[in-house]
Amino acid sequence: MSDLIAEHFDRSPDRKSSGAMKWNHYDEALLPLWVADSDFKCAQPIIDVLQQAVAQGTYGYHLPSRSANAAVTTWLQRRHGWVIEDDWLVWLPGVVSAFNVACCAYSQPGDKVLVQLPNYKPLRLSPGINQRELAPIATVNVAGRWQLDLDDLERQAADPRSRLLLLCNPMNPCGSVLTAAELQRIASICLKHNVILCSDEIHCDLILNPDEQHIPAGSLPNIGEQSITIMAANKTFNVAGLSSAFAIIPDKKQRLRFQKTAMGIVPWANYMGVLATEAAFTLCDDWYQAQLNYLRGNRDYLAQQFAQLAGFEYQPAAATFLAWVDASGLGVSDVQAYMMAKGLAPSPGSDFGWGQFTRINFACPRKHLEQAIARLQSKSD
Repeated sequence: MSDLIAEHFDRSPDRKSSGAMKWNHYDEALLPLWVADSDFKCAQPIIDVLQQAVAQGTYGYHLPSRSANAAVTTWLQRRHGWVIEDDWLVWLPGVVSAFNVACCAYSQPGDKVLVQLPNYKPLRLSPGINQRELAPIATVNVAGRWQLDLDDLERQAADPRSRLLLLCNPMNPCGSVLTAAELQRIASICLKHNVILCSDEIHCDLILNPDEQHIPAGSLPNIGEQSITIMAANKTFNVAGLSSAFAIIPDKKQRLRFQKTAMGIVPWANYMGVLATEAAFTLCDDWYQAQLNYLRGNRDYLAQQFAQLAGFEYQPAAATFLAWVDASGLGVSDVQAYMMAKGLAPSPGSDFGWGQFTRINFACPRKHLEQAIARLQSKSD
């Protein structure tokens, strides 16, 4: 296990020379801690499968194989206790296209789309991109845990123009994992007011608290006919650039509606991405568990350090590799400018709708976080 950690987590490949967006977007003097992909080398079985596919030398059209479907269905049953049928799966090039398709498939221009805030930028902006009205649902902090304001959701869902709820579970950027009781109330509200539930669950396999369990939205009793659950191996196994994801839509009518809306606009899932997904879900358990342990250590390191830094408040969350840090105590008007002046490039809180926060990606070698903390501790010139 120590060799695995050293090779895949303590050391990072040179991502700048590969054209990685994370490492090329900002000035090279800034330590990039922003976009939600990791700096970890992929599990070797994924690399092997991709090398074999490249070596065979033909790169024409491909459809997901039965074995790829089986990998997904088996993973969902094994990891989340959810038994699904193959024909519920709709393969996609990414989750962002999926919730934009959902906006168009299940609402009309001028309708309201309910979105929890804060939320990551592509999801937060999707209603407006599609000529729908964003109806923000508040997120509140209760005893150190961020949670959806379910009373606010009930009020807003009651509006006849509210057609769709875009949920993010686990939450990005807050990192909370919705409980069974919370999800049951969300489902009840959606059923009562005829609101389609579209749940982005791309971080669902990054649960860092061993005593918490992810519950897929589509697995809830009675909500199946009104649910779209979106998942991918992308964040967990660091294969986001291979453009593969999947939606699980149990109801045939809703599935056909989704597929018809996407037809001619959304391309197929990338062949290499499907191969990587299959390998990730069937061959990479040791790497996966080692990564979870490493991420727990990174999260706990940040919690210890931020507790000693004036101006910051960080409450470690149950899931994701993203730290949602309250920087309002700094008393500065532009948190991102402050962080960049310190030599760091996190994600600005304004991207998520809360400008006094900053989001730090801790899916990186520990030494990068040590450098980040040292820069924050340094005195300004």
